[in-house]
Amino acid sequence: MTAGLRSRRTADVPALVDQATEGNARAVARLISLVEDGSPALREVMSLLAPRAGHARVIGLTGSPGVGKSTSTSALVAAYRRRGLRVGVLAVDPSSPFSGGALLGDRVRMQDHATDEGVFIRSMASRGHLGGLSWATPQALRVLSAAGCDVVLIETVGVGQAEVEVASLADTTIVLLAPGMGDGIQAAKAGILEVADIFVVNKADREGADQVVRDLRYMQSLGTQSPSQAKVDGKWVAPILKTIAAKGEGADDVVEAIERHGEWLAATGELAARRTRRAADEVEAIALTVLRERIGDLRGGDALGLLARRVVDGELDPYSAADELVAAVTG
Repeated sequence: MTAGLRSRRTADVPALVDQATEGNARAVARLISLVEDGSPALREVMSLLAPRAGHARVIGLTGSPGVGKSTSTSALVAAYRRRGLRVGVLAVDPSSPFSGGALLGDRVRMQDHATDEGVFIRSMASRGHLGGLSWATPQALRVLSAAGCDVVLIETVGVGQAEVEVASLADTTIVLLAPGMGDGIQAAKAGILEVADIFVVNKADREGADQVVRDLRYMQSLGTQSPSQAKVDGKWVAPILKTIAAKGEGADDVVEAIERHGEWLAATGELAARRTRRAADEVEAIALTVLRERIGDLRGGDALGLLARRVVDGELDPYSAADELVAAVTG
């Protein structure tokens, strides 16, 4: 019965992919669920999506909790929709410690777009994954791209230094700061300044916003992002913009900065380089998952245990044991 159901679901995959690429929101949601669940049908899904994905602009938003990431994301969605573009949002929420599911806080803040057929919003649980991203994010990104999204916004959990992982997935990374949430120097200590392609100081109507901007400019002057040096070697200098996302103010300026960064990426070849690195990371992660599964099989058959005991008994050094394990897994 179970095998028959699984076979029937697998047989439906081509139709599901066709529906998703036509923009069917329910089909897109089902494909992302397959991704999150690690479904056996996932290989077929990705094989069918590969020729149709890759055109979407990927924008990552990161920053400390409380700076207004969700509100800023909503404002950017509105700005892109005014330009007639289809938008996908992957909002990676903290996992519930009880259910393992996403807390869905981001969807609550994006109700303005809930009925817009040109917007697809998906909350994904981080499930304890470091870096503020779900392990399924790269493949969910491919689903949205194949579904016709012109822009995909990835909003990450605010978890400090480990959150820089979003930069490996995005074409353009936006670092959000806000007055009262720690100045630019504190942000530098958190390890997120160096990943920024664009700085956005949100809640700019609050006291201290101008000081955050000055701190950021000072940090840029100390590092390699000096505007004068950029004119010489053609490097990108992250612009510093102010927004009031709750009122929708400044979102169009951010979109224009994203467009300028996109033009720089294309002109310098950095866009292709970033996407190649992204694909390499994804391939490596999948390969490591397969290897771990095979090692788990060996552990179940006690082959790994035998090697471990030989190391304990001094018959093998751990490097030789590892070589034997790799040979057994890949042989």
